[in-house]
Amino acid sequence: MTRTSTDMDTAGRPRRVTMRDVARVAGVSQPLVSIVFRGAPGASEETRAHVLAVAERLGYRRDERARLLRQGQSRLLGVAFEPVQPFHGEILDGLHAAAQEHGYDVVLSAVTPHRGEHAAVEALLRDRCEALILLGSSLPQDHLERIGATLPAVSVTRALTAQACDSVATDDHRGAVLAVEHLVALGHRRIAYIDADREAGGQGRRLGYRDAMAAAGLTDEALIVPGGASEAEGAAVLTRFLERDPAPTAVIAFNDRCAVGVIGQARTLGRSVPEDLSVIGFDNSEQAALPYICLTTLAQDPRLLARTAIDLVLRRLESGASDTAPAPHHVVLPTQLVVRASTAHATVTV
Repeated sequence: MTRTSTDMDTAGRPRRVTMRDVARVAGVSQPLVSIVFRGAPGASEETRAHVLAVAERLGYRRDERARLLRQGQSRLLGVAFEPVQPFHGEILDGLHAAAQEHGYDVVLSAVTPHRGEHAAVEALLRDRCEALILLGSSLPQDHLERIGATLPAVSVTRALTAQACDSVATDDHRGAVLAVEHLVALGHRRIAYIDADREAGGQGRRLGYRDAMAAAGLTDEALIVPGGASEAEGAAVLTRFLERDPAPTAVIAFNDRCAVGVIGQARTLGRSVPEDLSVIGFDNSEQAALPYICLTTLAQDPRLLARTAIDLVLRRLESGASDTAPAPHHVVLPTQLVVRASTAHATVTV
């Protein structure tokens, strides 16, 4: 379609095609166009086909959000997340799929180094989202309680004990125990853990590591070093590990990203994985299975996390319609060890 001056806004940009434009070009009334778009009775099949063809030619898109807001709803679920976490991307894919099954759409709001989680959540509230899904939230629990008191909210990957906010997370404690037990069975005693205490799941994994080392009689060998959830932080921590005498023969990283940094730095420093150093991650993200990484890791199920989160949100939304506040649900999903080539029997005297 060739645009004329009337097709431009005051700033010279293409103007959004309206229902009035469709009616004018189709040669029918605007109420009749509305009938066609709503699928209501009152228009012949020939007229419907004509109006729809004109709308497609003009590039008309119905403002579904405005229509829903006039009815007091948006059918939008807001998600705050960190785009640097690949595992969050896998959960987001599952959230989109599960929400769509129930007629909802997902609005994303990123948490970045220059945009905190509070700002990301406020943006979702301004978008009139009906519920919030917080991936790996670091907000204080009392803040989450206040959010949950105003609209349905669920924390994903961070377990809560809140009353007004639901949560779904993987059993982080059990995952760390499985990691230690696997390494002990391979003959390792000097097993280090790279901590990320500010990240969702950090406390559970740290406690699981401590408990498992104690159960194996290795309390004196336990080594917890502050690190983080990125490749760079894993690489930096490994350098400090290898300066110790004796150095650890195995490392459990907070997550897969951190573990990838450990593996890369080990190879840079001339250490072979797993011959010189066994490495375990957490998440079983897509990068863990890459042939040049082949990382032993603890599996989280991103689709199950996403589907459970949507179920919890819908449960809250449905209870809101009946004015009956539901009891809080805090779901803990099982994890399992996925053994790949980054772990092997200890080959040094320990």
